[in-house]
Amino acid sequence: MSDKKDLLIVGGGLVGMALALAAARKGFSSHVVDRADPADLLAEDFDGRASAISTASWNLFRNIGIADDLEPHACPIASIAVTDQMKPGWIDFTPGPHEGSLGRMFANRQLRLSLFEAARKEPLIVWHAPVDVIARERGEFEVSVTLGDGTRLRAALMVGAEGRRSPTREDAGLMMATWDYSHRAIIVGLDHTKPHDNVAWEIFYPAGPFALLPMLDGPDGQHRSALVWTVDEKDAAGVLAMSDRAFLAEVDKRMGDLLGEVSLNSRRSSYPLSFQHTARMTGERLVLVGDSAHGMHPIAGQGLNLGLRDVGALVEVLDEARRLGLDLGDAQMLKRYEDWRALDSLMVMGATDGLTRLFGVPGKIASAIRRLGMAGVQRSGLLKQFFMDEARGMSGDLPDMLRA
Repeated sequence: MSDKKDLLIVGGGLVGMALALAAARKGFSSHVVDRADPADLLAEDFDGRASAISTASWNLFRNIGIADDLEPHACPIASIAVTDQMKPGWIDFTPGPHEGSLGRMFANRQLRLSLFEAARKEPLIVWHAPVDVIARERGEFEVSVTLGDGTRLRAALMVGAEGRRSPTREDAGLMMATWDYSHRAIIVGLDHTKPHDNVAWEIFYPAGPFALLPMLDGPDGQHRSALVWTVDEKDAAGVLAMSDRAFLAEVDKRMGDLLGEVSLNSRRSSYPLSFQHTARMTGERLVLVGDSAHGMHPIAGQGLNLGLRDVGALVEVLDEARRLGLDLGDAQMLKRYEDWRALDSLMVMGATDGLTRLFGVPGKIASAIRRLGMAGVQRSGLLKQFFMDEARGMSGDLPDMLRA
């Protein structure tokens, strides 16, 4: 039987491991349990996804000690261009000269590399992977999981961090509000002849957004971007089955000559898009973080950042509980975490869902109305500043670990 820890984190992905490291900075010990083999997660061709890391999330990375390791792999986002089908009337979100970037782009694989290496060096983290959890127990005084080999791990608090299909959430009977967008995100890496100038493009089409995200140049100096192309579910299989030549021809139709001549630098992958949000983020000696609690459309690139705000808030609440001499599973303290995070997550998810539906309305009149509204935002310095602050994650009641 393993020693009892403060936290039992079920799910060792980006959010789960960030939580373990943030908790360790405050002196909390963790068991981290994951069914995936870390070697598979770090394979070059495992996952071509990239993530935009907001200013607030970058502050968290500084506080958990991985920012210096990540910095050489960051591609700053100098501005964000939002357009309706490449027609006139777009919005250009460009910060002032002393405001810094709107975030940093990273390959998810690089984020994993840095998080996993830091976790291996942290004595307060015991990492169990790959393992299967065959039983979960939550009682009045502690929680535990039983692994496939019979090992029983114990802690004061269980954290569900497994992602959208969280077995821990299902086991606890926490209900989800959910709907399927009937869309699929196609992800691939692009090489291109023109520099991206650190501009992220969000090009909206009725079938879904077409996002071009700036990445660092390749080893031979080739300009690179990540493409996230949302297509109707019924068309996804056909898009994935296209030859590279036919696929690139469709890409060219949607972005024109923005990046010059384009070629693929990775295989194509995809995942279905849906909205889901838990009615409750806590149970008896249980909290949910990240996609286990809320899954959203990638339209604004805020999914991971929302999960990292969960991390900062939970660690702050637990640290306060310890200062007050309370048990880490104290129901009132966990309610404080739930109240803190529920409103923020619902507002962000509601905004992205609204944008998805707004830009999904077809027709010339709808497009003209959208572009008129975008032109108004473009002329309003206050509105643009508000949206840029939201993109940086620097608005609202931020946990201390996400502040500068």
